[in-house]
Amino acid sequence: MATGILGKKLGMTQVFSEDGQLIPVTVVDVSNNVVLQQKTQEVDGYVATQIGYDDIREKVSNKPQIGHTKKANAAPKRFVREIRFDNGNENELSNLAVGDNVKEDIFSV
Repeated sequence: MATGILGKKLGMTQVFSEDGQLIPVTVVDVSNNVVLQQKTQEVDGYVATQIGYDDIREKVSNKPQIGHTKKANAAPKRFVREIRFDNGNENELSNLAVGDNVKEDIFSV
């Protein structure tokens, strides 16, 4: 199972369960998550997936950041984070290719 994803809090709402119990819910926008790099044990010494969220203009970003995101055919990102995995721990994020969009359906309830 995936251990993380980037997003922006949009607000709060509430839903009712089938037995009528009120449940508070946080609404989070997780669209536009892109896999920027896959770190491997052999090359980097640890296993991780680097994802980026929230596009920014090229004018605002620097050249190394532009070059790094162009490898994934993506626009420069405001937030770039790594999600590390234990050695040998395979999950949905480690199976995605560079440039793939990360969808919220990788999480199971």
